[in-house]
Amino acid sequence: MSKQKNRVNVVYSTNPDFQYQSEEDFEPETLPPAQQLLYISLDKKARAGKKVTLIEGFTGKTEDLEALGKQLKNLCGSGGSAKDAEILVQGDHRPKIKQFLDSKGYKTKLRGG
Repeated sequence: MSKQKNRVNVVYSTNPDFQYQSEEDFEPETLPPAQQLLYISLDKKARAGKKVTLIEGFTGKTEDLEALGKQLKNLCGSGGSAKDAEILVQGDHRPKIKQFLDSKGYKTKLRGG
């Protein structure tokens, strides 16, 4: 059933050799670090008052996002997650993360207070 939902522009064809076109998830290529601008902020909304460091603005493949997230979590010695072009690291680690990302060649900006 899920294959039928992905079909594009054709409902029915009488051609026996017809191949349906399907939507494919487009994943952008990962930009080099010098071309990426990452925003680092502290967030505690909808997290039961717990603080997390939020890194937003990553442009690239999911695997590269997860790899960068893993490096940051290892650097800070805490948990977190990486999905939807965001990396969450538990706790307030803004200065440490900014220094690490700057050393890797990323452009970074701190957001919030």
